[in-house]
Amino acid sequence: MIVVGHNSEFQGNSRVSEVSTVLRSLTIEVVSDVVCPWCFIGKRRLEKALVLLGRQDVTIRWKPFQLNPGAPKEGMDRQAYRIRKFGSLAYSQQLEARVATAGAEDGIEFHFDQIKRTPNTFEAHRLIWFAGREQGQDVRDVRNGRDVQNAVVENLFRAYFIDAEDVGDIGVLKRIGAQNGLDAGRLEELFAAGLGTEELMAEEGEARARGVTGVPTFFVASKPIASGAQKPELLAAVFGPALGAA
Repeated sequence: MIVVGHNSEFQGNSRVSEVSTVLRSLTIEVVSDVVCPWCFIGKRRLEKALVLLGRQDVTIRWKPFQLNPGAPKEGMDRQAYRIRKFGSLAYSQQLEARVATAGAEDGIEFHFDQIKRTPNTFEAHRLIWFAGREQGQDVRDVRNGRDVQNAVVENLFRAYFIDAEDVGDIGVLKRIGAQNGLDAGRLEELFAAGLGTEELMAEEGEARARGVTGVPTFFVASKPIASGAQKPELLAAVFGPALGAA
C-alpha cells in the first residue's frame, strides 16, 4: 500500500492507493523544504522506519521544494508572515502547538517562539544540492559510509527549528557546510558563483510536474510512495515492498 497525503507547512491529510510491489531501489528521494516542520518530523520517522526494516543499505537523497518561492531574498518577518497566512497569531500558535506535540514524540524540541525570520530557502537548497554532488565525487565518503547531504539537511533543520537561526543567511549556510566536512573554498565558490541554480530549478520543476504540491513527499524509482510525516510503522509497511529484499 502507499500513503499519499500532501502536507503544507502545518496542515495535511492522507489517502490510500495501490502501488506495485515490483518497484526496486536502494535510494529514497525526499522532496522537502528546510522551513517545513513536518519535513523534520518526517526525516525522523523515515529513519525509524528504515531501522524497523533493517535497511542500512538504503540511501536517502534530498530534493528541493520551496514552500514560499516568492519570498524576498532577505526573508520575511515570521510573525507578520504567519498572521497573513493563517489569519491570526492565535491560530498560528495553535498549529505550532500541534506540530510541537508531534515533534516531541520523535525527540524534536521545536522552538517556534524564538524564530524571528521566515527565510527564502533557495540558498539552503543550493547547499543541500552541493553536499550531494560533492559526496558523490568523494570516494572517501562512500567508503566510510558518510552521508554528507543527509547530515547537512539534519543540521539545517536543527539550525532553524531548534537554534532559531536564519537559514537564508549565507554565513550560516557556509558554517553548516564547513561543519559537515565541505571544503571552505568550494563553499565560497558555491555561493559567489551561484553554482547549481539551473539544476535546482530543474529539480523543483520536475517535482511539481510529478504532482508534488506539499512536503515531505517520498519517491522510490521515480514513483511517489508516500507523502506527509506518517508514523514509522506505516512508512515501513509502505517502503518494505517498494525497496525489495535487503
